[in-house]
Amino acid sequence: MIIILLYILSILVANIITGTFAPITIGMFIIPCGTLLIGASFILRDLVQNKYGKKNTYYYILIALIISCLFSITSGDIFYITVASGLAFIVSEIVDTEIYSRVKSAMYKRVIYSGIFGGILDSTIFVIIGLSPLTTGIIAWSLVIYAIVGQISVKIIMQFIGAGIIYKFNKQN
Repeated sequence: MIIILLYILSILVANIITGTFAPITIGMFIIPCGTLLIGASFILRDLVQNKYGKKNTYYYILIALIISCLFSITSGDIFYITVASGLAFIVSEIVDTEIYSRVKSAMYKRVIYSGIFGGILDSTIFVIIGLSPLTTGIIAWSLVIYAIVGQISVKIIMQFIGAGIIYKFNKQN
């Protein structure tokens, strides 16, 4: 049960941090502060799926989505940020879940594969729908690619860190 709470909490705290603090700029890359936790949430979701199965995981994804959207609405987030966040979340979580289910390999490899695809979709959808001139104009079109690549990079790094921990843990047992 603790892994489910950590999964949902990681998403909620990522939203709080992202909404509270200005993004970090590293070189030309723009990275919201909650990105590390979103990267970690993919790993936690994989652990939930490992323990509770795919069908139950979808139930927990729905709970996390509802909590995340309700928090976003009640904290006064811009409408398109809420929509982008919710859409990016549901699409990336479904893709992550399905890839994780279908790849027949060691757990640490499944974490990497599913997390990379989930992270790419999450970052791309969120930036284009929530931050670009398409809706809010928070960032210019010329910066969209840097925001997407910055987020993807951090999420992929998190997948490799999580996979390394899983590999080491499974090797010791």
